[in-house]
Amino acid sequence: MELRQLEYFVAVAEEQSFTRAAARVHISQSGVSAQIRQLERELGAELFNRSARTATLTAEGKAALEHARAALAAAGAVGQAVGEVTDLIRGRLTVGMVIGCTVTPLFDALAAFHRAHPGVEISLQEDNSDRLVEGVRAGTIDLALIGTAAPTPHGLDALTIISERLVVAVPDGHPLAKRRRVTLHDLTVHPIVCMPPGTGLRTVFDRACAAQCLQPAIALEASSADAIADLAARGLGVAILSDSMAANYGDRLIARTIDDVETSALLALVWKSTHSPALRELLVHSRQAFTES
Repeated sequence: MELRQLEYFVAVAEEQSFTRAAARVHISQSGVSAQIRQLERELGAELFNRSARTATLTAEGKAALEHARAALAAAGAVGQAVGEVTDLIRGRLTVGMVIGCTVTPLFDALAAFHRAHPGVEISLQEDNSDRLVEGVRAGTIDLALIGTAAPTPHGLDALTIISERLVVAVPDGHPLAKRRRVTLHDLTVHPIVCMPPGTGLRTVFDRACAAQCLQPAIALEASSADAIADLAARGLGVAILSDSMAANYGDRLIARTIDDVETSALLALVWKSTHSPALRELLVHSRQAFTES
């Protein structure tokens, strides 16, 4: 049994596809299949159901998965331990970022970290906040920048970057633009454009509406603030954004704080307590980048 066989096994299990796993580990699909077959022969059991389009784990495969992950982590820890002694950090980090995020200090942190530790491979993936949190909990993502309604998601460490009130943004001439104070009840008579479920901003909005037994008409959903602002500017609905997001569109939209939504929308870095020296160093660069921004 070789470490590369375990790596390929974990890749196929997580990707649920031999093709995607092959692309992930940078070898041919036939090479992955051959190594998995060899591993199955050594173990005396099939690890995957191959009858469907997706490669799903058998009962034996499920039993082996966590042990395979642990073996790979242990092997990586050997290199990291030696690297710490020689001041050389190696390994791989997967960083998550909420879809539509325009906060650039994270990129500054990644760039500074890469210059300081070129031996660490960095991958970046976008997703909604809920799935990023799940990835951090599962260990498939090391650090994630998420939108959230809770200061610290359960079971994780967190660093709040931004805490802002929700605002409604409308074009000049809209009835809400003439009001000094806007409440959730005022919004429910208008179609709404906002982020999709699973994002921190949407979670804050939905919870606030539920607390008042309000059922807003969500006309359109978009993952980026630019798209939401463009739709609202064209009169397709009132935009629900954070204060700093709306400030970018002052040339075409008028923003009003939603008075009765007191819970802030948060942007936060989240991670799971770890002994990884690479993640510790990335956190140092992240704190510095966000402090200086």
